[in-house]
Amino acid sequence: MIRSKTLTAAISAAAALSLLSAAAVAQDKTVHPGTTEEDVRYKGAPVPLAAEQMQQTITPGAPVISAQEFERAKQIYFERCAGCHGVLRKGATGKPLTPDITLPKGTDYLKVFINYGTPAGMPNWGTSGVMTDQDIDIMARFLQHEPPTPPEFGLADMKASWKVVVPPEKRPTKQLNKLNLKNLFSVTLRDAGEIALIDGDSKKIVQRIKTGYAVHISRMSASGRYLFVIGRDAKVDMIDLWMEKPDVVATIKVGLEARSVETSKFKGFEDKFAVAGTYWPPQFVIMNGDTLEPLKIVGTRGQTVGTQEYHPEPRVAAIVANHHRPEFVVNVKETGKVLMVDYSDLVNLKMTEIATSRFLHDGGWESSGRYVMMAANQSNQIVVVDTKEGKLAAIVDVGAIPHPGRGANFVHPKHGPVWATSHLGDETVSLIGTDPEKHPKNAWKVVETLKGQGGGSLFIKTHPKSKNLWVDTTLNPDAKISQSIAVFDVANLDKGFEVLPIGEWAGVGEGAKRVVQPEYNEAGDEVWFSVWSEANQQSAIVIVDDKTRKLKTVIKDKELVTPTGKFNVFNTQKDVY
Repeated sequence: MIRSKTLTAAISAAAALSLLSAAAVAQDKTVHPGTTEEDVRYKGAPVPLAAEQMQQTITPGAPVISAQEFERAKQIYFERCAGCHGVLRKGATGKPLTPDITLPKGTDYLKVFINYGTPAGMPNWGTSGVMTDQDIDIMARFLQHEPPTPPEFGLADMKASWKVVVPPEKRPTKQLNKLNLKNLFSVTLRDAGEIALIDGDSKKIVQRIKTGYAVHISRMSASGRYLFVIGRDAKVDMIDLWMEKPDVVATIKVGLEARSVETSKFKGFEDKFAVAGTYWPPQFVIMNGDTLEPLKIVGTRGQTVGTQEYHPEPRVAAIVANHHRPEFVVNVKETGKVLMVDYSDLVNLKMTEIATSRFLHDGGWESSGRYVMMAANQSNQIVVVDTKEGKLAAIVDVGAIPHPGRGANFVHPKHGPVWATSHLGDETVSLIGTDPEKHPKNAWKVVETLKGQGGGSLFIKTHPKSKNLWVDTTLNPDAKISQSIAVFDVANLDKGFEVLPIGEWAGVGEGAKRVVQPEYNEAGDEVWFSVWSEANQQSAIVIVDDKTRKLKTVIKDKELVTPTGKFNVFNTQKDVY
């Protein structure tokens, strides 16, 4: 396609809205046929691409669009559409939206497409009230022009953002505070761009720390001293928990959008390296574990599994640290590849590429710590990787859009050790056998399927000391379901689940009160739930006694702004789930 008149314009994308903003999609109960409301909520989640310089290209034959309209369209696209269709509009979990496809369709067709959605899962942006008629018209014209391309983000960019706040030699040589670090929680305050450190013993907020926007995960160093958090805006913060007041000691921006951070944990390499993976640009970077100095950037563009078509934008969805080898296990979403990245020699970097299934997302370890279980969510599968042998062990078909978080491990009364995932797209919970030595007939098979409250689940959780299995339904369109939790007795699964009204127990008044991410304390006798409302409404953390399933306490504080993910230091450090 011939390009003409290029204008330099700054993208004006505002800080992304929370996932709750997608709730407006469900206000119109006549959701387009063939697509569940839970799926619409998931696919309608905004993408927080930061404000960056981008090139606007006017395409011959495309309808006229002013510079002001182009800016508005870019904002809408990166908040609403890029997560599925990709930054470059080449297609990801959604279909491609490049001019060779959109121009022949024309403006009127595209307006209907945007307004009503599609049975394949495209949200009905107009009939749900999320987009105005004017915005829909702008978007229909915008999609017929060549997509603006965000800039790459290389070593020079990273080093320009990199800051060592407290050099390693000036940090404490011992813990200076009296916090019980094993029972400390790192809690994402999503819309505030902060985390809260909450003392699990006193249930008090001991520190609020500025971070990147909407911290996706918190990860612990092998030593349990350093806490690493990464915002969706690709800002990584390294927090020293030994300081009198824990705070950031190093920070870096590794791209424009990101989800994953981890540290090296193999014997002899503990805390030596950190790694972060980005959505844009599609790459990951290995950093010095003490200072976050960027050392090695590796791009992930390449061919997909199966069809082996080139994909320009395969995002790094999750990273875990291998305990059996000096490796990071890197999930590349769109290409469906798991990369075993050997960090023992960064100059002569070695990687084992394992072809699995699209589209890889999150996951965690089964109970032995040898096999890592990863969700290929749009393929409705769980991928099993043997990290000791460095090869694919199995691909298991499960329910619709598995979203396990890190999953849940327990011993099934009939089938032995299992790892469980819940689903965004349906009400099922899949239990997969994970013991190929003592229970070979059950290994890497769904040995039982439980029926939960409904679709829209983001996290499932249990603990080695617990007899309970907790399943949230955060994105379910039914408020009664999204504001409660389902709990199963792992010794008596046939009994079904009990529903606990966590949102009601919070006592926070008006608000969405969505219950998200069960997390255990270090002792394994308490379960913490975020009760997540919007930034202008009160949220809370509800703590339940694991043995009695009774309310224990509620943490209500004006500083708890949109609490979502919670990560207990000990459980995160030791991969307890």
